[in-house]
Amino acid sequence: MGSQLVCSEIIVNSGVAFGTSGARGLVNDFTPDVCAAFAIAFVKSIDNEFSFNTVALAIDNRPSSYAMAQACAQGLKQLNIDTVYYGVVPTPALAYKAMQDAMPCIMITGSHIPFDRNGLKFYRPDGEITKDDEQAILHNDVSFTPLAELSVLAVSNAAELAYINRYAALFNNDALSGKKIGIYEHSSAGRDIYKSLFESLGAEVTSLERSDTFVPIDTEAVSDEDKKKARDWSKAYGFDAIFSTDGDGDRPLLADENGEWLRGDILGLLCSQFLSIHALAVPVSCNTAIEKSGCFKHVVRTKIGSPYVIAEFADLNRKYKNVAGFEANGGYLLGSEVTLNGKLLSTLPTRDALLPAFMLLIQQQSISELLSELPQRFTASDRLQNFSRGKSVSLINKLKNDAAPFLKKLGIEGEYEINTIDGLRITLSNDDVVHLRPSGNAPELRCYAEAKSTAQALGYVQSVLKLIAA
Repeated sequence: MGSQLVCSEIIVNSGVAFGTSGARGLVNDFTPDVCAAFAIAFVKSIDNEFSFNTVALAIDNRPSSYAMAQACAQGLKQLNIDTVYYGVVPTPALAYKAMQDAMPCIMITGSHIPFDRNGLKFYRPDGEITKDDEQAILHNDVSFTPLAELSVLAVSNAAELAYINRYAALFNNDALSGKKIGIYEHSSAGRDIYKSLFESLGAEVTSLERSDTFVPIDTEAVSDEDKKKARDWSKAYGFDAIFSTDGDGDRPLLADENGEWLRGDILGLLCSQFLSIHALAVPVSCNTAIEKSGCFKHVVRTKIGSPYVIAEFADLNRKYKNVAGFEANGGYLLGSEVTLNGKLLSTLPTRDALLPAFMLLIQQQSISELLSELPQRFTASDRLQNFSRGKSVSLINKLKNDAAPFLKKLGIEGEYEINTIDGLRITLSNDDVVHLRPSGNAPELRCYAEAKSTAQALGYVQSVLKLIAA
């Protein structure tokens, strides 16, 4: 037994940690044995609740992802667990297929973070793992043999086909007829799916900027370069919309006919209206237009991260018929079955990029017209990179006790309210909001703001981050 490794010891010494969604770390930290330890600990932490003999795997387009999938598969072999490998597909495609087949799955992806980092997302047969599951993985003491050679993985296209059919079967084949749509493909895990799917529903589609190198698109902090690209593309092609996603295809990025990218929470709000959702779970950072719209019977605010949103679904489903959630990054989580066009759309309680995009694109009005009908509350966000979690926590603790001197330096005086559900959310006397929060998976401090205009919200973000960086 001298050569045996213990999962919990390998994991704690790896430098890899759980963030808001999955385990994240530097590629160099995801050694084959670390990947195996996570996969084995995951399976052993749920095998008393579920009966299964196969685990599904899929990856994003990062250079490091395939070898990590191989290591997960090799580790699971030691438990006599088979794996089915779906290749490069969006995270929701993997999760959907695995839930249909009542099996657990692991998505190898770092989502939007730079390509020198990567991650693992874990799904039980009934959906995303909980924060309790994360703790069970971290503390699992099962042992395994160090990995030797890694085996080649045979690819199945079953997850891709199931995901395509989920939406192709929901809409008529002329649902997007007359719509001109650009698809910003970059290195998204779903880039080989989207064009044919949109075309099958009648859209005229133009593929834009496919990349052979990994592009870390953050749907919550769209770069100035990507903002300019969308405006230029719209002028050049006359698009009704431009669709894109983050790296693993679970967060949508949708631009209107003017090439202006929508905020993810506004996209989620509109989608929820069109799906006739009764009750919503959304993170505390989402736009207050959700409540101000008066469209929902109940809205519950959570900590940031899909596990917290999903944790509210069971309670909401006991009291309301149509239940959903979404995040400020745009990822849409369907917490109950809903009926659309007389057809039943099954639950998918994990972030999905396609549903909210489709729900806006099938409307007769232009996207900018749909936006104009909402309560006019505007948000902005950005981040300080290479800002340690320790510095973030120290700053937030200081401001929690007394934010007045900090606000005064920004030229803001008067009463304010503090909310500490997640980070520090300050609501000013004029109803504007400034929210600081350490990233859950990178050394970054995020700043969110909400105001009566985009310029005002952006001004808050820029001024706050400039003051903190000084």
